[in-house]
Amino acid sequence: MKIRKNDLVLVIAGNARGKKGKVLKVYPDRDRLIVEGVNIMKRHSRPSQKNPQGGIVQREAPIHVSNVMLLDPKTSEPTRLGTKVVVDATTGKKRRLRVAKATGETF
Repeated sequence: MKIRKNDLVLVIAGNARGKKGKVLKVYPDRDRLIVEGVNIMKRHSRPSQKNPQGGIVQREAPIHVSNVMLLDPKTSEPTRLGTKVVVDATTGKKRRLRVAKATGETF
């Protein structure tokens, strides 16, 4: 999965189309992620010690990774992702960087 926690994404499909938000949690095994302020669901909860009042709690539900696009840090426009292999000059180790297809900006 190319999208990681704390990335800024744009929702491109579904009821929340057009909304932007930060990725809060990633579930790579299910290809889903939770985006801040997107796909809000209501959950009825019983009274507990943590929430003695009980009632209806709103929280974000996971959405599929194919319904979001990463936002370019330079232009804040949606972009596709590629990878570039860079060799570190001091250690000689190879690193894979994420690169925006539109501008070539690295993440």
